[in-house]
Amino acid sequence: QVQLMESGGDSVRPGGSLRLSCAGAEYNIKSTFMAWFRQTPGKEREGVAAIYTGGGTTFYADSVKGRFTISQDYDKEMMYLQMNSLEPEDTAMYYCAAGGPDLFGSDRTWYKERAYKFWGRGTQVTVSS
Repeated sequence: QVQLMESGGDSVRPGGSLRLSCAGAEYNIKSTFMAWFRQTPGKEREGVAAIYTGGGTTFYADSVKGRFTISQDYDKEMMYLQMNSLEPEDTAMYYCAAGGPDLFGSDRTWYKERAYKFWGRGTQVTVSS
């Protein structure tokens, strides 16, 4: 059973930055995607960014391109989401997900909640002036 834990959520002003972290034993399931999702009350969980554990491939939602960067550290078994130029619309609970799709066809699946097997409990990000 993969256990994932997010950290780094906080309250910041518009234009600010945060770095979210995701830790978990054996998080680095071979040749799959890991991802960050976010959710606000009354809305579906939205794929924010994903990274292939086999290396190299990343995806981003259009709303965060150029502002957010997903990365991973194999040695530390950690995944990160660097969030810059935060906007009030980025306010949400952010979730780490693992055991996602493989590389084939991933451009059509990486953002789908049902494509991932394992989830953390979330960390709250609030962007407000």
